[in-house]
Amino acid sequence: MEIRKREYQKLVQQVIPRPTVGRNVFWAFVVGGLISLLGQGLMNFFAGFGLPLTEAGAAASAVLVFLSAFLTGLGVYDEIAKFAGAGAIVPITGFANSMVAPAMEYRAEGLVLGVGARLFTVAGPVLVFGIVTAWAIGILYYLFRLGG
Repeated sequence: MEIRKREYQKLVQQVIPRPTVGRNVFWAFVVGGLISLLGQGLMNFFAGFGLPLTEAGAAASAVLVFLSAFLTGLGVYDEIAKFAGAGAIVPITGFANSMVAPAMEYRAEGLVLGVGARLFTVAGPVLVFGIVTAWAIGILYYLFRLGG
């Protein structure tokens, strides 16, 4: 019985696909860098029209979020994410994708119970945690500033 288990483990080890960590890291870096490059290009574009740097950054972020949501709706962004991994998930575009993808998946259930109810399935906890943390830090800042 013990020999069969060892033989089975040997067979399993032969058939398990080896992770391609180097390739995955490379493409995550390249795609994440290209998204960042696009964001910087958009920021420079908007700054060229005379927008202050903070407003140019906000406009560039809005365009990146729109493009990500649009490409998610077309099913293109999911393919990019499969290929690029964290390179497509980490930037702001990944956040937009995490909001649109569940909504698209449940759109057959209708606008309210499908899209509306599922829109924040993935991103909702992130938003709640961010808002609560910002609120708590704001209170701590106020209290320590008051005492100091």
